[in-house]
Formats: sequence, C-alpha cells, structure tokens
Amino acid sequence: MYYVYILESKEYDWQYIGYSGSLRKRFRAHNDKKVQSTKSYAPFELKAYIAVETEQKARELEEYFKTGSGRAVLKKRIL
Repeated sequence: MYYVYILESKEYDWQYIGYSGSLRKRFRAHNDKKVQSTKSYAPFELKAYIAVETEQKARELEEYFKTGSGRAVLKKRIL
C-alpha cells in the first residue's frame, strides 16, 4: 500500500501534501527535520491520509491534491 498524507505544522499556518510507501517512517522523518522541504515548519500533526494500491495512483492523487480544485476537495470533504 501507498499513502497520500496531509501534514499540518503545529507552529505555522502551513500544510504539506506528500505520498509514501511507509507512512510512519516518513512522518517521523518530517518531524525529525530530515526532509529538506519541510524542516523549517516542524513539528507536524498528521491531519489525514488515504491508502491506495499503487505508487502511480498515490503520485497522481498527490498531484491532484496540490491543485486548486484538489485543495478545495480536501477542505470540503476530508479536512
């Protein structure tokens, strides 16, 4: 399984959308400031995640959630 996840910074008004095959390991990496693109915004709270079967589906869903309409769906239906 692959996971598309939404993180929210505990200290800033900032969200991050990503995907991973190992959600726990990736979440720990974000909070341990080992991810370059998010280390300035740590610590994080896991707001939501969606499990899909393939990496390609996860990548496509992540890309969609990063669009304007995808963010609207996240806010209205998931978050």
